[in-house]
Amino acid sequence: MIAAENIRDWRGHDVVDPDGHKIGTLESIYVDTVSDTPFFCTITVGLPTRRRLVFAPLMGASVGPAYLKIHYSKDQVKDAPSIDTDGELLADQEWSVFDHYKLPFEPGARGERRLARR
Repeated sequence: MIAAENIRDWRGHDVVDPDGHKIGTLESIYVDTVSDTPFFCTITVGLPTRRRLVFAPLMGASVGPAYLKIHYSKDQVKDAPSIDTDGELLADQEWSVFDHYKLPFEPGARGERRLARR
């Protein structure tokens, strides 16, 4: 896994799928609040007049000369839950991001958030 302090340096770089197809641009990192490790990223996608941020897991991600390569296809990522570019992922919407990628979701024991933006 890429260290949290290093992955933030990749903001603004291209994000590509396993086949090298550009998905969009890395916007931010969300860490798992239990382990404080990078878990998801948001990627800016869409037309210049209708941009949105889609969520993609960082498990299996690797870096290249000017890109971040994730383990998921462009089509799967573009169909992922999204927020507006100035939006925020609400606590009751976190499960949908995990569900889209078939990842287990467990909120904190007292209902705490699972993801935190860094």
